[in-house]
Amino acid sequence: MTRLADNPRKRVVWGISLVLITVTALLGGTPGSADAAHSAAAAGAGVAGAGASGAPPVPVLSWGACDGAEDGFECATARVPVDYRRPAGPTLALAVTRRAAADPTRRTGVLILHPGGPGNSGVNFARSSYGALPASLRDTFDVVGYDMRGVARSGQVECWDDAQYSTAVDSARGAPGPGALKEALRQGASFAAACQERSGDLLPYIGTGSNAGDIDLLRQALGEETLSFYGRSFGSYVGTVYAARFPERVRAMVLDGAYDPRRYADLPYAYDAEQFAALDAAVGRFLDWCGRNVAACGFGEGHPRPAFEQLKRDLDAHPVITASGRPATGYTLAYRLMFNINAGKEIWPYLGQALRSAQARQASFLLSPPSPASFDFLNVNTAVECADRRYPSSQPLLRTLIAAETASAPLLGPPIALGPPTYDHNHAPTCAQWPTERPSRFEGSYRAAGSAPILVLGTTGDPDTPYQDAVTLARTLASGRLLTFDAEGHTAYHRSACVSTLVDTYLTTLTLPARGTVCADETPPQPLDRRTTTPEVDEAHDAIPVLR
Repeated sequence: MTRLADNPRKRVVWGISLVLITVTALLGGTPGSADAAHSAAAAGAGVAGAGASGAPPVPVLSWGACDGAEDGFECATARVPVDYRRPAGPTLALAVTRRAAADPTRRTGVLILHPGGPGNSGVNFARSSYGALPASLRDTFDVVGYDMRGVARSGQVECWDDAQYSTAVDSARGAPGPGALKEALRQGASFAAACQERSGDLLPYIGTGSNAGDIDLLRQALGEETLSFYGRSFGSYVGTVYAARFPERVRAMVLDGAYDPRRYADLPYAYDAEQFAALDAAVGRFLDWCGRNVAACGFGEGHPRPAFEQLKRDLDAHPVITASGRPATGYTLAYRLMFNINAGKEIWPYLGQALRSAQARQASFLLSPPSPASFDFLNVNTAVECADRRYPSSQPLLRTLIAAETASAPLLGPPIALGPPTYDHNHAPTCAQWPTERPSRFEGSYRAAGSAPILVLGTTGDPDTPYQDAVTLARTLASGRLLTFDAEGHTAYHRSACVSTLVDTYLTTLTLPARGTVCADETPPQPLDRRTTTPEVDEAHDAIPVLR
C-alpha cells in the first residue's frame, strides 16, 4: 500500500483538507454555514415540501407527441414551484418524457433516468438511451426523463453568450503564464455577473434541494407511490439528495460514478483537489501505456509525457486554425482530453492517433474548440454547482489552494484550473464570487435512513468522479451497497457486461450483488480498425454509452 508520505498528490489533497478544516474552525462552521440557517428554514418551509402554505400542487401531465418524433415516447410539461418556500407562488415549466412499459402485464412502475452534468437534457437522455436498455427493463418500466430546472426546455440558464464564451476559450492556454489566476478571477466575476443579469430570477432556485422536490412532484404526477432511479455522475448526487429527503419513496436506486456528497457540497476545494488528481492520474496512465505500446499508440515515440507537454506549448505558440476559423490551442487539447479520457481503455489508441494528428497540425477531435453547441451545457454546469456548493470567499485562500491543485496535477491541472468557467474542476474562481443566496442548496444529512437498499457503482480508474467517492457514499447511506468496476473511464453501467447484468437484476428483482463484488471485464484498447463509431467531441452529449 502506498504511504501518504510517498504520494505527492495525496499529500496535496490532505494538505488542502487540513487547510479547510483550520479555516472552518476559525470561521466557526462549515464553508456553507453562512447559508445554513437560511437553507434550514427553507427546508422546513418549502424545500422539504411542507410549510405554512401547505404542500405544492401536484402537476397535471397532459401527454402528447414529442416534436413530431415517432419513437414511442410521449411528452408533457410539469409545473413546479420556482421557490419551494412559496409552494403556491410562481411556477416553472419542466419538460418531461416517458415511454410506457412494453409489457403492461408485467409493469413494475417508473424508472427515471438522470444524465448528470449538471446541464445535460434528461429528455434527450431517456430517448437516446432507451434502445440500449435490456428488454427486462423496457418491458417492466415506464422509462421517464426530464430536463431539470435551468436546463434546455426547462428554463435554460443563460450567463455568458456565445461571443463571450468563444473569446474566453479561444484566448485560454494549455500552459498558462503569469497572471493566469488574476485573469481567471476576472472571468469568474464576469461570468457570475452575467448569470445575475440574464438569469437572476431563477439563479437562487436551481440547486439540488429544489431539484429533488421536483422529482417527488413528478412521482406524484405519475401516480406512483415509489420510484426507481438511475443517475450517472452528477445524477448520483441528485439521487442521493432525493433519497435523503424522500427515503420512503425509493423503490430502487442506482448511483453510477458517485459523488462523496458532503465533501462535494461543504468542502469543495478538497473535493476539487481529488478530482484534479484523479483526472491527471488517468491521463498519466494513458500516456504510460503509450510509452509501453509505441506502435499501438502512435504518439510520443516512447516518451509521451514530454511530448504531450511540448505539444501544449507548441499549440499555444502557434494555434491550429480550425475549419470554423477559430484557433485550437494547448487549452483546446487539454479541454477535449478531459472529456474523452472518460471513455476508458478502449479509446486509448484513438487518443494516441488524435494526439499524433494534433502534433502534425492535422484535423483531430482533440482540436475542436468548445462551441455554441456546448455553451448551454457549460453555463448550467457552472451555475448549478455554484448554487449547490459554498466556496469560502477568501481570495488568498483561493489562490493558495488552486496553486496546490495545479501543482498536484501538472498534465491538465494548470489549463483547466486557470481557464475560463467551464466544467466541474474549475468553478472556484466563479463560485467564490457568486452573487446570490442559495435557498435551494441541500444541507444534509445524506444517510437516507429508511430508504430501500441503494446500489452505488464505482470505477477504480474513474477520471471524473474518483473511486473513493463511491466507497464513501456507500458507507454514508444507511442502506448503501457498493459494486466495483475495476477499470479506467467514467461510470460503469453499459461499459461492463458484469455490472450491467447485476444492475438490471437489481432494478427488476431488488436482488443486490453480494458485498465486495468486483467486476473486471473492461474492454481493452481496441485496434483502430475495430471501432465502428467515432469518439465523442460534444461534451454535452451524455447518453448511456454503446461504443461498439
